[in-house]
Amino acid sequence: MSFPGGHMKKPLRKAVFPVAGLGSRFLPATKANPKEMLPIVDKPLIQYAVEEAIKAGFTEMIFVTSSSKRAIEDHFDKNFELEARLQQQDKQALLNVAQNILPKGINCIYVRQAEPLGLGDAVLCAKNVIGDEAFAVLLADDLLDNDDALCLEQMVTLYHQNHENIIAVESIPLDLTEKYGVVAVSDHAKDTNKILDIIEKPKPKDAPSNLGVAGRYILQPEIFDYLEKQSQGLSNEIQLTDAISQLIKEQSIYAYKFKGKRYDCGSKLGYLKATVACALKHPELAQSFKSFLSTI
Repeated sequence: MSFPGGHMKKPLRKAVFPVAGLGSRFLPATKANPKEMLPIVDKPLIQYAVEEAIKAGFTEMIFVTSSSKRAIEDHFDKNFELEARLQQQDKQALLNVAQNILPKGINCIYVRQAEPLGLGDAVLCAKNVIGDEAFAVLLADDLLDNDDALCLEQMVTLYHQNHENIIAVESIPLDLTEKYGVVAVSDHAKDTNKILDIIEKPKPKDAPSNLGVAGRYILQPEIFDYLEKQSQGLSNEIQLTDAISQLIKEQSIYAYKFKGKRYDCGSKLGYLKATVACALKHPELAQSFKSFLSTI
């Protein structure tokens, strides 16, 4: 599907991962370990998001971190001691896993968010690294599962047709709108729609639709102009949603209805659901785990 009025921009290379949050809903597990490093079977949450970005063609991974998130940096770095030990023990399969967390040609950049002022502020922290390019934002809390194509890959295909801002959305129960950014769109029947308005965590009676943001964005760099002017909103944080609602007045922004399943791994129940779903697809575990579940 193509869009009217597209304009040429530089190719997409840079993906931003806001990972500076405290993860307080998972205490005590997150007291010394970032929530993004919690494993879904045998891979941490952040690795699923990074793999999605790499598969969609991104090569620059920009992590907006805090002082308690060194484990993320270590995870994507080499571990010479571990690799030497696995080599000595002739554990080639495990050595390959350790060495191939990131393919060649992928760069990781780490930017500190000085204080937890929300998603909008975290994205703004990446401004100097992004420059004048369009970029993606991936929220690692949202694990998006689709057997056909990953969500960001689908969005990149659309972006290359119109070079406009795109936000992934999904249908949500109306009684849960206070957990989402919610969009008003031009035509509910279509999979890809122009966004008319976006509101952060509205009450069900104030929600403009049942389409909630699903944690994947492709944004033009002009978003930074609005983030810099943005005052603190809901929860005294700088909300990305508020800046997007201003950007709509200047640029077209499209909602893409993600095909697949989203797991909210920022909640304990969503995290458990994602673990079970991924275990049932795991090549080593699927059959035995399914047998185990049938006994419960």
